[in-house]
Formats: sequence, structure tokens, C-alpha cells
Amino acid sequence: MEANAIENLANPNLERDYIRRHHKHELLQNQCSSTLVKHIKAPVHIVWSLVRRFDQPQKYKPFISRCVVKGNLEIGTVREVDVKSGLPATRSTERLEKLDDNEHILSIRIVGGDHRLKNYSSIISLHPETIEGRIGTLVIESFVVDVPEGNTNDETCYFVEALIKCNLKSLADISERLAVQDRTVSKIENY
Repeated sequence: MEANAIENLANPNLERDYIRRHHKHELLQNQCSSTLVKHIKAPVHIVWSLVRRFDQPQKYKPFISRCVVKGNLEIGTVREVDVKSGLPATRSTERLEKLDDNEHILSIRIVGGDHRLKNYSSIISLHPETIEGRIGTLVIESFVVDVPEGNTNDETCYFVEALIKCNLKSLADISERLAVQDRTVSKIENY
């Protein structure tokens, strides 16, 4: 837990319960998996408005420069993502596995691209919580991926975790900025 007085509304085991319920991955031999958590000082509806945009991941993912979607936003939809220079890839092909607007869960699977993230699958879920007396969001993101030949489990997990941490930090920064704007507009409208 972060040191900034986070209160899960029901009990301290809530985080583990969310992970157990929503973040199930079948781990095969020569794969690694991890789960990351981020507490965001913004309501779920604001954070979800960014996360659910399978067609525009670049809204909060700093390593993505462009995204082209093939099909409607439904299970099985595929997107072609261009990766910014500096990473060991230029493109990724990803399929939407789950988009649940009620439970706030998004799952994707990488199905192609010029990178080493083979059989990559991720789940991100959002949950309401209270942070420092304000409405906030608990974000949980988990993944499973093949360990490339010549790499260890730890090296592979470290690399993927670093990317996800950057994405989650960006998601927090943008969501918190939007939440401040939302509160400011509400105050002006109620004045």
C-alpha cells in the first residue's frame, strides 16, 4: 500500500479478492506473470474513460504513437499499434479479449508484431476506493507472457513491469488532471 492514507471501503483483503476474481491467467511452462497495482486519485468513470478506449491506447500509453482498429469495438476486434522509437519494436497487433463496462475490465492479447512479447495477454480492472477522503480508483493490471530464449523469468517480468508502470503512471497523471478539471467545472456550475 502507498503511504498516502488509502482506505479500501470494505476490508484490507479487497485487493487480493479483486486479483483472485478478475486476474486469472493460465501459466504455461516457460512463461512469466505478474500483477501490478496503482492507486489513482480520480473516480472510476474518469479512469475508465481512458482505459476502455481500445481504439485509442495512445491517450495514456506513452510508448504508442498510433493505433488503427479493424472492426467495431467488440470482442475479437484487432488493432495495429505503432510503437515509438527507443523500444525494441515498431509495431504490435493486439486483439480485444474482454471489454466489460459494468465491472470495468479490459483484456487484450498480442497476436503479432515485430517484438519478443509472444503469447502476451493482459487484464486491467478498475475498482472504486477512497484515497485521502476523496473518491479514487484502484487499478490492477496483470499479464502473462512467454520468456524469450536467452532471457530469464526475472528479466522478462522486469521489462514488462517497467512498461506497465510507465503506462499506469501516465494513466494516473492524466486521470488526476481530468478529475481536478471535473471538480473545478462542477464548482463553477454550482456557484
